[in-house]
Amino acid sequence: MIDDSKQPERHDPFPRAAFLLAQVGTLAGARFAQRLEPLALQPSDVGILRLIATEKTLSQQGLAGKLGVVPSRVVVLIDALEKKGLVARERSARDRRTYVLRLTNEGRGVMREMREIGSAHEAEVTAALTPDEHHELGRLLGKIAADLGLTPNVHPGYKT
Repeated sequence: MIDDSKQPERHDPFPRAAFLLAQVGTLAGARFAQRLEPLALQPSDVGILRLIATEKTLSQQGLAGKLGVVPSRVVVLIDALEKKGLVARERSARDRRTYVLRLTNEGRGVMREMREIGSAHEAEVTAALTPDEHHELGRLLGKIAADLGLTPNVHPGYKT
C-alpha cells in the first residue's frame, strides 16, 4: 500500500477551468436571480424580453427557433410575460396566421431597469479584474461558447 502523505503535492499544469466556470456561473446566476426578485422576474424572462426588444418583428415561432424549444413551450413563456403586462402579441401585417411579439410600455420600462441591474451585476462579478482582463475574459469565453456551438446571447437553459 502506498502512503500518499509522503507523496509530493501535485499541481495540475492547467487550472480546472471547466469547474471554475461552473462554480462562478452558478454563483453569478444565483446573484442575478436575487437582483431580479424586486421585479418579480426570472433570469429566463429577461432573456426573452431582450430578444423581443432587439428584434422588432420576432414571432412566437421565431423565438422558439432562437431558444431551441418547441413552439408550445414559447406559448407558455409568453403567456406568463403577457399576464405581467410586459409583452403583447399582435397579428403580423404580412401573415395573419403569425403573431409578432412586442414589448409594452411597462416591458420597455422593465428593460431600462434591467440594463442598470445587468451593469451592476457585471461590475460585481468582474470586480477583481482590470478593464483589459475583463475584456480578455469576455473574448475567451466567447471563443469557448462559439466552439461549443452555443447560440450567441441565448442561455441554453431554455431547452430544459
